[in-house]
Formats: sequence, structure tokens, C-alpha cells
Amino acid sequence: MSEETGGPAILVLEDGRVFRGRSFGATGETFGEAVFNTGMTGYQETLTDPSYHRQIVAMTAPHIGNTGVNDDDPESGRIWVAGYVVREPARIPSNWRAQRTLDEELRRQNVVGIALTGTRALTRHLRDRGAMRAAVSTVETDPEALLARILEQPRMAGSDLAAEVSTDGAYEILPPEGVATRFHVAAVDLGIKAMTPQRLAERGCRVTVLPASATAEEILALDPDGVFFSNGPGDPATADRPVEAMRGVLDSGKPLFGICFGNQILGRSLGLGTYKLPFGHRGVNQPVIDTRTKKVAITSQNHGFAVDAPLDAPFDTPYGRAEVSHIGLNDQVVEGLRLLDRPVFSVQFHPEAAAGPHDAAELFDEFVDLMSDQPAPAAK
Repeated sequence: MSEETGGPAILVLEDGRVFRGRSFGATGETFGEAVFNTGMTGYQETLTDPSYHRQIVAMTAPHIGNTGVNDDDPESGRIWVAGYVVREPARIPSNWRAQRTLDEELRRQNVVGIALTGTRALTRHLRDRGAMRAAVSTVETDPEALLARILEQPRMAGSDLAAEVSTDGAYEILPPEGVATRFHVAAVDLGIKAMTPQRLAERGCRVTVLPASATAEEILALDPDGVFFSNGPGDPATADRPVEAMRGVLDSGKPLFGICFGNQILGRSLGLGTYKLPFGHRGVNQPVIDTRTKKVAITSQNHGFAVDAPLDAPFDTPYGRAEVSHIGLNDQVVEGLRLLDRPVFSVQFHPEAAAGPHDAAELFDEFVDLMSDQPAPAAK
């Protein structure tokens, strides 16, 4: 372990399971939902993804921190994970872009972590028992005392978190130099990752990012060519305001694209239900199949909830017929929705994946194509 790895630390799960290790990152204690991420790379993207708000993330890759930390790759302005669990922190980072060690960054942002040899046992336990409340502490040595406090923490089911991670005010992302502006996209920030508007900007979109509280009237007042709903944390069953806003956008007929939490919001807007997955999908190796083309993509995912929709045939909604566009090959979870009579679609995975894979990046092109197909505005 790195020289910075400190004294004793414990990880306690709400079912009483205890894991002992060494302090990594900041000292203190933290509470959250224990989940695991199967990605072999992209730990900086994971740490700064707002969708991980209030979660203690265990990495299944054995060595974490090998490439250090830089100021170019974060997906937001801060680390959002509640706590961090690794097996073996890198002794010395080795990458020409590294500006500091992962341990230094965790301490700088006061993120409590633990290095323990039992990450495989922890992952198997969460896979069998499901994601659950947990705590990491470097100051409390009595697991029973920590467990009592864990049981007082709120569960992820029923948590409304998007507003806690969203932007406070609107801002714009412009196309890079040399790329002509073709479209204006209004993006609702439910926990957006920085690479998402960047991917749209690369395709000639001026992106206005709006807070999670944005209403349909505020979105449509911008007269955008298309509307985007982002990823984000929490239980979609609590997200009544984004659902109301999306229904207003659907009524307008504007092209609409949603990812991750945005997919769940579309599901609810169409009258579908959502439910909590046992342990969720978190990593960069999740296979999904396109129900039309039968093409399989390896995707980046981070979600603990899913949409409940018929997999085998189109179904009726208040906005016309719809179908499940993508299905997860590991467990048959709904991975995408598409309206058949309107320019609307969503996916449960992350096509912008900064650390990869990039199999699904063409979905941004599909959104641009939908905007291109719309009638030109009438001359004023």
C-alpha cells in the first residue's frame, strides 16, 4: 500500500458485516449506500460523477490510483462519492498528466476511504444481499456503535437528490473553435457529467444547461431545437418536478433525448413505473442490445433504479406508441425507450463515457439527426 495509507479503519454494512482495513484518503467517518463499480479504469470519472452522491463506492479492480489525478478529467467541480473503498492503492502514480496522487486528492476534498484486502468478498456480499447502507470510519472502533448510527441513515429508495447536485443557475457550453453552431439544446441538469454537453458541442450544438428545477415553460422559453435530460442520483419515483417538466416538453413536440436518470424520467412521463435494482449496474463493461438492429454495445453505466416496461412489443402511452429500444444482456433490464410517433428517445447507459467505452457515442448523432429532421422555423 502507499506510504500515505494510514491507521486502522472499518467498513460496516447495515446487515452487520464488518470489514477491517487501513485508512486511505481523509480520516473521519462517512455514511452512504454501499455499491460496487466493475470498471478497470476511469476512477476519476467515477469519483466526480454526481450520480454517486451519497454512495460509498467499492472498486473491484485491484489497483486504483495508478495514473494519479489531474484537473482535466473530472466530470464535475468536486468529488461526489460519500466514501471510497479500494483493495490496493497505487504506491506511486505513473502518468505524464498526473498532477497529484489519488490519496492527496481524497484528503484535499475530505473524502474518507478505506483500503482493504477483502474487496472481492465485499462485492460478492453486495451482489448476493444487495446494495445497502454502510459507513466507513477511522475514528469509531466499535462496529456495533457504528451500526446503530447506520440504521438511522435514510435509504436510497425514496431519496430526492437531483436538486442537491444540480447547477444553481443556467450556463452555456459553446461548440469548439472551428465548429459551426447548428442547433441550440436545452439540457436539464439532474446531475450532469461535464463530458455530456461537450459531446453535443462537438457536434455543433450550443448547449444551455438549466437547473433541475427548470419548468417546461422555462425550458421552452429558450426555443431550443432539442431538449436533453441528464443522468443524476436518487430515486426517480421522487422526481415529480422533472417529470412534469418533461411532459411539457413532450407536449411541445420538440426532439428529446435522455440518459440514465433521464431515461427513468421519460419512463415515468410515459406512465411507466420504476423500481430499485438489487445491486445496480456500475462499470464500463455492461452489454446491451439494440432491439431493432440486434447490435450489441459495451456500455458505461451507473444506476440503481430501472424502468418497468414491456420488453416484447410496442405499448401505448399518452404520447403515442413506444417501445423498449435497448435491453441489458446480463439481466434483461430496460436500457432504453423510444417513442414511435415523436422524435423522442432515451437510454439507461452513458454514451458520453469519458473513460470509455465509446460504442454508443453515435446516439449523440441520432439526437442531432432528429433535430435536423424538424421543419425550419417560420420566418418572422
